[in-house]
Amino acid sequence: MIVEQRIKEFEKLGFGMFVHFGLYSVLGKGEWAKHLLGMPWDEYLRQTACFSPKEDWAEELVLAAKDAGCRYVTLTARHHDGFSLYDTCGLNAYDAPHLCGRDLVREMTEACRKHSLVPFFYHTLLDWHEESYQTDFKAYLDYLRHSVELLCKNYGEIGGFWFDGMWDKPREDWEEDLLYSLIRSYQPEAMIINNTGLSHRGELGHPQLDSVTFERGRPQPINLENSPKYIASEMCETLGGHWGYAENDLRFKSAEHLIQSLALCRRYRSNFLFNVGPKRDGSLRTVDRGVLEILGQWTRLNGEALYLPEPTSIEVKGKPGNFILRHGNAYYLFVGDLNMDGDENVALSRKTDRNNVFPLEEKVRCVRWLDNGEELPFTQHAGEVTVQAEPFAYGQDLVVRIAKIEI
Repeated sequence: MIVEQRIKEFEKLGFGMFVHFGLYSVLGKGEWAKHLLGMPWDEYLRQTACFSPKEDWAEELVLAAKDAGCRYVTLTARHHDGFSLYDTCGLNAYDAPHLCGRDLVREMTEACRKHSLVPFFYHTLLDWHEESYQTDFKAYLDYLRHSVELLCKNYGEIGGFWFDGMWDKPREDWEEDLLYSLIRSYQPEAMIINNTGLSHRGELGHPQLDSVTFERGRPQPINLENSPKYIASEMCETLGGHWGYAENDLRFKSAEHLIQSLALCRRYRSNFLFNVGPKRDGSLRTVDRGVLEILGQWTRLNGEALYLPEPTSIEVKGKPGNFILRHGNAYYLFVGDLNMDGDENVALSRKTDRNNVFPLEEKVRCVRWLDNGEELPFTQHAGEVTVQAEPFAYGQDLVVRIAKIEI
């Protein structure tokens, strides 16, 4: 099986920020508002004509991503409403340079490079605005390729493309060979990802694709038995029920859920792509900033175990939710079943077995928590290690705690 270096480098990024930003952000009703609310084009364009992000929108987003522990940003260069955040160079006038006099993709890529994050581009495959999508599909594919070519040529080296929407016309020939070959001719190291959607999570696709997707679904091991090359995986998740800004969407996922998702992604060598939907001026809601701060607090304590370590086949006996990664001369035990110490007045009772038992032949020198360096008691006998993970001390609950096992 071929293992391409760009795919292994992508896996080391580990954690990224997805940014859904466009004209729909002005409406505050989600990224599908034009379509699902049945808005005529004149009404949609009239309501979104004030789209003009503040000058430092990209810088703020990139810094929020970096502080959260993200190592890449995937921006919606064009979403399903067909509006481009980049200069379409005459393909049409339906882009940010014509509306607000700025190339927002360039602003984001420059901010990413300034702060050492890798820029990726989301690009829709379906298009509600481009007439040829419905009337002349061959002509539309030519328009699509010219659009992608601009992103390949005009913004320097990028991390990759994240396509979405092929599921809208499953019986059409999307001429994937031509699209992916075009990208390879300009950006040979770029990752090529094509979202398989909610109903086909983790499915393999065209041989040129470099990663499978798990949209809003926690990752699983990928069956690569019939794949000619090694494939990465990525889970994308959003805080509420929408990807673009939705002012009245209050059904938020917990920070606990997101920490667990990030940890589980690394169990399967999958990247975690966490979405934010900026408001019309490019700023984040208070809740988005708060969750990103919590994720950053957790990643700063545990970053050593999140980017380079790889999965192992070692199983923790009787604890399927706990798992072990390895990098170099260290193993990393992820413990997700700890309770908090304290009396019956303050601590919710969760009776759990504190012993994490697993097979390991190499001699263990010490075991310590990553977050504070405190050593854990352990025993090793006849190729089996037992690590005693005490409850969180009162005043602390990290959701998932990680112990470094040095050999």
